[in-house]
Amino acid sequence: MSIQQNLKHYRQLIPPKAKLVAVTKTKPVEYIQEAYNAGQRIFGENKAQDMATKFPLLPRDIEWHFIGHLQTNKVKAIASFVKLIHAVDSLKLLAEINKQAAENQRVIDCLLQFHIAEEETKFGLNIAEAREILSSEQYKKMENIRVTGVMGMATLTDDTNQVAREFDQLSTCFRQLKSEFFPSMDSFRELSMGMSDDFQIAIKAGSTMIRIGTGIFGERNY
Repeated sequence: MSIQQNLKHYRQLIPPKAKLVAVTKTKPVEYIQEAYNAGQRIFGENKAQDMATKFPLLPRDIEWHFIGHLQTNKVKAIASFVKLIHAVDSLKLLAEINKQAAENQRVIDCLLQFHIAEEETKFGLNIAEAREILSSEQYKKMENIRVTGVMGMATLTDDTNQVAREFDQLSTCFRQLKSEFFPSMDSFRELSMGMSDDFQIAIKAGSTMIRIGTGIFGERNY
Protein backbone atom coordinates (compact mmCIF):
# COMPACT_ATOMS: atom_id res chain seq x y z
CA MET A 1 0.00 0.00 0.00
CA SER A 2 1.14 3.55 -0.67
CA ILE A 3 1.77 6.25 1.94
CA GLN A 4 -1.38 7.98 0.70
CA GLN A 5 -3.47 4.82 1.18
CA ASN A 6 -1.97 4.20 4.62
CA LEU A 7 -2.84 7.74 5.72
CA LYS A 8 -6.39 7.31 4.47
CA HIS A 9 -6.65 4.03 6.39
CA TYR A 10 -5.67 5.67 9.70
CA ARG A 11 -7.81 8.75 9.14
CA GLN A 12 -10.83 6.47 8.85
CA LEU A 13 -9.98 4.82 12.19
CA ILE A 14 -9.10 7.95 14.17
CA PRO A 15 -12.02 10.16 15.35
CA PRO A 16 -12.09 13.85 14.34
CA LYS A 17 -11.14 15.00 17.85
CA ALA A 18 -7.78 13.18 17.63
CA LYS A 19 -4.85 14.48 15.58
CA LEU A 20 -2.65 12.14 13.57
CA VAL A 21 1.08 12.73 13.99
CA ALA A 22 2.99 11.04 11.16
CA VAL A 23 6.27 9.87 12.68
CA THR A 24 9.05 10.33 10.13
CA LYS A 25 12.17 9.35 12.09
CA THR A 26 14.80 7.75 9.82
CA LYS A 27 12.58 8.48 6.79
CA PRO A 28 13.77 10.52 3.79
CA VAL A 29 12.36 13.91 2.83
CA GLU A 30 10.66 12.35 -0.23
CA TYR A 31 8.43 10.23 2.01
CA ILE A 32 7.44 13.29 4.05
CA GLN A 33 6.66 15.24 0.87
CA GLU A 34 4.50 12.36 -0.35
CA ALA A 35 2.53 12.37 2.90
CA TYR A 36 2.26 16.16 2.71
CA ASN A 37 0.87 15.89 -0.83
CA ALA A 38 -1.72 13.46 0.55
CA GLY A 39 -2.90 16.14 3.00
CA GLN A 40 -0.86 15.32 6.11
CA ARG A 41 0.44 18.40 7.97
CA ILE A 42 1.67 17.18 11.37
CA PHE A 43 4.99 15.33 11.42
CA GLY A 44 6.97 13.95 14.38
CA GLU A 45 10.72 13.50 14.69
CA ASN A 46 12.74 12.11 17.60
CA LYS A 47 16.18 13.53 16.77
CA ALA A 48 16.73 17.29 16.84
CA GLN A 49 19.45 17.25 14.19
CA ASP A 50 17.32 15.21 11.77
CA MET A 51 14.42 17.60 12.26
CA ALA A 52 16.62 20.67 11.75
CA THR A 53 18.03 19.14 8.54
CA LYS A 54 14.61 18.28 7.09
CA PHE A 55 12.85 21.53 8.04
CA PRO A 56 14.30 23.83 5.32
CA LEU A 57 13.72 21.23 2.58
CA LEU A 58 9.96 20.98 3.11
CA PRO A 59 6.84 23.20 2.94
CA ARG A 60 6.67 25.90 5.60
CA ASP A 61 3.15 25.10 6.79
CA ILE A 62 4.21 21.75 8.22
CA GLU A 63 3.59 21.49 11.96
CA TRP A 64 6.70 19.89 13.45
CA HIS A 65 6.36 17.89 16.66
CA PHE A 66 9.39 16.67 18.60
CA ILE A 67 8.43 13.30 20.07
CA GLY A 68 11.66 11.81 21.42
CA HIS A 69 13.69 12.34 24.56
CA LEU A 70 15.11 15.85 24.15
CA GLN A 71 18.48 16.80 25.66
CA THR A 72 18.82 20.42 26.79
CA ASN A 73 21.80 21.04 24.48
CA LYS A 74 19.69 20.06 21.45
CA VAL A 75 16.79 22.48 22.03
CA LYS A 76 18.54 25.32 20.20
CA ALA A 77 18.56 23.38 16.89
CA ILE A 78 14.76 23.26 16.67
CA ALA A 79 13.60 26.27 18.74
CA SER A 80 13.03 28.54 15.74
CA PHE A 81 10.30 26.37 14.19
CA VAL A 82 9.13 23.43 16.36
CA LYS A 83 5.39 23.63 17.16
CA LEU A 84 5.08 21.10 19.98
CA ILE A 85 7.56 19.23 22.17
CA HIS A 86 5.86 16.05 23.42
CA ALA A 87 8.25 14.74 26.02
CA VAL A 88 9.20 17.32 28.65
CA ASP A 89 10.29 15.42 31.75
CA SER A 90 12.10 18.02 33.88
CA LEU A 91 11.99 21.64 34.98
CA LYS A 92 15.52 22.04 33.63
CA LEU A 93 14.40 21.09 30.11
CA LEU A 94 11.35 23.35 30.33
CA ALA A 95 13.61 26.26 31.37
CA GLU A 96 15.91 25.67 28.38
CA ILE A 97 12.96 25.51 25.95
CA ASN A 98 11.66 28.77 27.44
CA LYS A 99 15.07 30.40 27.03
CA GLN A 100 15.53 29.31 23.42
CA ALA A 101 11.93 30.24 22.54
CA ALA A 102 12.51 33.73 23.96
CA GLU A 103 15.62 34.13 21.83
CA ASN A 104 13.50 33.30 18.78
CA GLN A 105 10.63 35.54 19.98
CA ARG A 106 8.24 32.60 20.03
CA VAL A 107 6.07 30.63 22.39
CA ILE A 108 6.65 26.86 22.17
CA ASP A 109 3.93 24.44 23.21
CA CYS A 110 5.01 21.56 25.48
CA LEU A 111 3.53 18.37 26.90
CA LEU A 112 4.63 16.91 30.22
CA GLN A 113 5.73 13.30 29.78
CA PHE A 114 4.49 10.80 32.36
CA HIS A 115 6.06 7.45 33.14
CA ILE A 116 3.11 5.04 32.88
CA ALA A 117 4.86 1.90 31.55
CA GLU A 118 6.41 -0.93 33.55
CA GLU A 119 9.68 -0.72 31.63
CA GLU A 120 12.36 1.18 33.48
CA THR A 121 13.86 2.53 30.26
CA LYS A 122 10.98 4.89 29.52
CA PHE A 123 11.38 8.47 30.69
CA GLY A 124 8.73 10.52 32.46
CA LEU A 125 7.31 12.14 35.56
CA ASN A 126 4.88 10.97 38.20
CA ILE A 127 1.97 13.16 39.32
CA ALA A 128 3.86 14.54 42.34
CA GLU A 129 6.81 15.61 40.18
CA ALA A 130 4.47 17.25 37.65
CA ARG A 131 2.74 19.18 40.44
CA GLU A 132 6.12 20.27 41.77
CA ILE A 133 7.11 21.69 38.36
CA LEU A 134 3.79 23.49 37.81
CA SER A 135 3.83 24.93 41.35
CA SER A 136 7.40 26.23 41.12
CA GLU A 137 8.18 29.94 41.00
CA GLN A 138 10.56 29.26 38.12
CA TYR A 139 7.78 27.78 35.96
CA LYS A 140 5.38 30.62 36.79
CA LYS A 141 7.85 33.14 35.39
CA MET A 142 8.21 31.36 32.03
CA GLU A 143 6.57 33.42 29.30
CA ASN A 144 7.79 31.63 26.19
CA ILE A 145 6.44 28.13 26.78
CA ARG A 146 2.88 26.92 27.11
CA VAL A 147 2.05 23.57 28.69
CA THR A 148 -0.83 22.22 26.60
CA GLY A 149 -1.24 18.70 27.97
CA VAL A 150 0.44 15.40 28.80
CA MET A 151 2.07 12.51 26.96
CA GLY A 152 2.92 8.92 27.79
CA MET A 153 3.92 5.58 26.31
CA ALA A 154 2.39 2.31 27.42
CA THR A 155 4.34 -0.88 28.12
CA LEU A 156 5.22 -2.87 24.99
CA THR A 157 3.08 -5.92 25.74
CA ASP A 158 0.35 -8.09 24.23
CA ASP A 159 -1.70 -7.62 27.41
CA THR A 160 -4.31 -5.14 26.18
CA ASN A 161 -5.81 -4.83 29.67
CA GLN A 162 -2.50 -3.60 31.02
CA VAL A 163 -2.13 -1.09 28.17
CA ALA A 164 -5.70 0.13 28.82
CA ARG A 165 -4.92 0.56 32.55
CA GLU A 166 -1.80 2.59 31.75
CA PHE A 167 -3.65 4.86 29.32
CA ASP A 168 -6.45 5.33 31.87
CA GLN A 169 -3.81 6.28 34.43
CA LEU A 170 -2.45 8.96 32.06
CA SER A 171 -5.97 10.19 31.39
CA THR A 172 -6.46 10.57 35.16
CA CYS A 173 -3.21 12.54 35.46
CA PHE A 174 -4.41 14.84 32.67
CA ARG A 175 -7.73 15.51 34.42
CA GLN A 176 -6.03 16.15 37.78
CA LEU A 177 -3.59 18.68 36.32
CA LYS A 178 -6.38 20.31 34.30
CA SER A 179 -8.54 20.88 37.39
CA GLU A 180 -5.63 21.96 39.64
CA PHE A 181 -3.54 24.15 37.34
CA PHE A 182 -5.43 24.88 34.11
CA PRO A 183 -9.15 24.96 35.01
CA SER A 184 -10.06 27.85 32.71
CA MET A 185 -7.42 27.36 30.02
CA ASP A 186 -8.74 25.84 26.79
CA SER A 187 -5.16 25.45 25.55
CA PHE A 188 -4.52 22.64 28.07
CA ARG A 189 -6.29 19.92 26.10
CA GLU A 190 -3.81 17.47 24.60
CA LEU A 191 -3.52 13.86 25.69
CA SER A 192 -0.78 12.40 23.47
CA MET A 193 -0.87 8.60 23.68
CA GLY A 194 -1.16 5.71 21.30
CA MET A 195 1.07 4.41 18.51
CA SER A 196 0.71 1.90 15.63
CA ASP A 197 0.06 -1.10 17.92
CA ASP A 198 -2.15 0.43 20.62
CA PHE A 199 -3.82 3.55 19.21
CA GLN A 200 -7.34 2.09 19.33
CA ILE A 201 -6.99 1.45 23.07
CA ALA A 202 -5.62 5.00 23.46
CA ILE A 203 -8.59 6.50 21.60
CA LYS A 204 -10.98 4.75 24.00
CA ALA A 205 -9.04 6.31 26.90
CA GLY A 206 -9.47 9.79 25.42
CA SER A 207 -6.32 10.35 23.35
CA THR A 208 -6.24 13.57 21.31
CA MET A 209 -2.95 12.78 19.51
CA ILE A 210 -1.94 9.49 17.90
CA ARG A 211 1.67 8.93 16.80
CA ILE A 212 1.97 6.56 13.81
CA GLY A 213 5.23 5.83 12.00
CA THR A 214 5.66 2.27 10.71
CA GLY A 215 1.97 1.96 9.82
CA ILE A 216 2.25 4.90 7.42
CA PHE A 217 5.82 4.71 6.12
CA GLY A 218 6.80 1.06 6.58
CA GLU A 219 9.61 -0.37 8.69
CA ARG A 220 12.30 1.99 9.91
CA ASN A 221 15.62 2.30 8.11
CA TYR A 222 18.65 2.24 10.39
